[in-house]
Amino acid sequence: MRIYDMGSGRRNTSPRIKATQAARNWVSALALLVGAGIAGYGYAAPVQVGATDIGGTVTGKSGPEAGVWVIAETRDLPTKYSKVVVTDDAGNYVIPELPSANYQVWVRGYGLIDSQKVAARPGKVLDLKAVPAPSEKEAAQYYPGVYWYSLLDIPPKSEFPGTGDKGNKIPATMKSQDAWVDTIKNGCQSCHAIGSKGIREVPAFFTKMGNGDSFAAWAHRTQAGQAMPYMAVVLGSLGPERVLKEFANWTDRLAAGELPTAKPVRPQGIERNVVYTLWDWASPKYYQHDAVSTDKRNPRINANGLIWGSPEESTDFVPTLDPVRNVAAMVKHPYLDPKTPSSLDLPHGPSAYWGADPIWDGHTSIHNLMMDEAGKMWFAARIRPPANPDFCANHPSAKVVPLKESLRQLSTYDPVTKQWKLINTCFSTHHLFFAHDANNTLWTSAGPPMSGVVGWLNTKMYRETGDEVKSQGWTPIIIDTNGNGKRDDYVEANMPLDPAKDKRVMAAFYGVMPNPVDDTIWGQSMDRGFSRVDQPGYLIRLTPGADPANTALSEIYQPPVGTFGPRGIDIGLDGIVWTVLSSGHLASFNRSLCKGPLNGPTTAEGKQCPEGWKLYQFPGPQFKGLDASGSADHAYYVWVDRYNTLGLGANVPVASTNGGEALLTVVNDKMVSLRVPYPLGFFTKNVDGRIDDATTGWKGRAVWTTTGTRTNFHGEGGKDAYPKVVKVQVRPDPLAH
Repeated sequence: MRIYDMGSGRRNTSPRIKATQAARNWVSALALLVGAGIAGYGYAAPVQVGATDIGGTVTGKSGPEAGVWVIAETRDLPTKYSKVVVTDDAGNYVIPELPSANYQVWVRGYGLIDSQKVAARPGKVLDLKAVPAPSEKEAAQYYPGVYWYSLLDIPPKSEFPGTGDKGNKIPATMKSQDAWVDTIKNGCQSCHAIGSKGIREVPAFFTKMGNGDSFAAWAHRTQAGQAMPYMAVVLGSLGPERVLKEFANWTDRLAAGELPTAKPVRPQGIERNVVYTLWDWASPKYYQHDAVSTDKRNPRINANGLIWGSPEESTDFVPTLDPVRNVAAMVKHPYLDPKTPSSLDLPHGPSAYWGADPIWDGHTSIHNLMMDEAGKMWFAARIRPPANPDFCANHPSAKVVPLKESLRQLSTYDPVTKQWKLINTCFSTHHLFFAHDANNTLWTSAGPPMSGVVGWLNTKMYRETGDEVKSQGWTPIIIDTNGNGKRDDYVEANMPLDPAKDKRVMAAFYGVMPNPVDDTIWGQSMDRGFSRVDQPGYLIRLTPGADPANTALSEIYQPPVGTFGPRGIDIGLDGIVWTVLSSGHLASFNRSLCKGPLNGPTTAEGKQCPEGWKLYQFPGPQFKGLDASGSADHAYYVWVDRYNTLGLGANVPVASTNGGEALLTVVNDKMVSLRVPYPLGFFTKNVDGRIDDATTGWKGRAVWTTTGTRTNFHGEGGKDAYPKVVKVQVRPDPLAH
């Protein structure tokens, strides 16, 4: 493995120029004609482009093509670069602010197949011809994956609880259809998009291994690659024989010609104002869990600076992108102990794409990353084997909850000095977020397993003293079930309520989010499908108190009846909490609307305050036979655009929908879907927003994300497909320069 830098490039900063004098004269003449009434015959002024734009009109057999995508791509820059826009009502488009290079430009859209790629350079008007799809089958190849994924048969409610190997092949521990769906979404779909072409079509490699039997082919493909141990756990939870039968039946039906029963709608309204910019980074063999561009508490930090990624199990090399020079590179993350587990040690079967050799070689398992107020990077990373060092047994927090192991710890990197610091935590880390306090406390979630503690690091103390022991702490999640407003002795999670005591909940934070309007820390725990514990998913409100290990108290809240599977959490500057539900909803929770008691024995199950919830149904199809108020779509996480970096308003939630291949937002109580159409199979896990230059309007603001699938090769481009950094901007109109 080597660290690489894809060279250097020069940003095109030349000022925008007007068209040639001849063109200006022509435009002026046309304007006079329009004023004289010729516009009544359907003529319109041509699209105007500057020196860094490509624009024109897209037409089809019936005239202008509205709401289709125009893609420009080049390999002339240090890393592959693409830009995508949407046509307006008249079929016009402008791809703005392109670096100087030679581009291939083409049209993609629902009801079409890709047009022929046309060579172009910025500063040119380029009219394009759309190509209608010759068949429904060919048109459907451009649909978001959820339209295919929704054709998977889900066992009916009558089959739950499962009756095991001697019955319906669903384990007795799988007690409801909701739990089965939650497992499919949060156990399978959350790692790779099931509806993508590489999954809905079984590679001949596996068909041959299975001697033509589709069930056997699926059995082999779920043993391929280094994610095999995790997939085995998920399959075991669902019932391997039953779920493989359902997947085999699904792909057999698709191979026989079954097509989606629903059709997507072309982008409408404000959805046509979007501009996507994409860069290759990392390697086709690696995947990126997250990307970060700034301090999420202050989007002006790191203006025009590097974008950073987290490669999780795939490698120890942290990818970076310089979006000004269009340069991708990598920085190697170290670890403390040479015995730190490696992905190379994971059992694996042969891959249809990569053969028998493993492609992941990571030790550090970098899951999540954050940038602080000084532009330094912080990582949830594995730096040693799981067994905790001796100091953990003697830590003050261990007097409350002793911890024997930690699966991930913390690290920090200074991009200026290029120095790493590895921080040995007793608690496991999964997601990270800085509080708004004077100590810049870094709060962490534990994720799996169900350790039932929330950990933190006082980063101010750590920076000043370097003392990783005194700077850290953790607390259990305790509910005030005796209702006296303070932390008392408590009963354990597996014990009945005691009216004189509080109650512990073994609900590990998955998402973690300090509230920007008070001192509370909110978390979100996973439902049955991810935790594999018979306990609902919750939103959790933790009030740390003066000595969190001993004073922290929590409240828990279940999603509304008929919904399930919270995943991810964020909070706006208005204090409203957002999460996504695997029932197919984006959900908000406003605690200020609660009418009943929020502590005491009636709150032990978290069923209080149904009035605090508000639901927004994901667009797209639902699985056959399931509640039509939900959706087959699923989102990995949610982020709130507190500072209007996207251009849709302050405190707008953004859900990372995997099946819909989109960023899904709510604007004025209406869903806005920003589908990333290229490459097909877009899959992201988180986003953030940055302001590079507040004086330049939409051009100086953007939301940043990365393709987060573990299997880029399942999407468009196959094994040659790199992970992408994706910059998302919303213009005032579809033709804004």
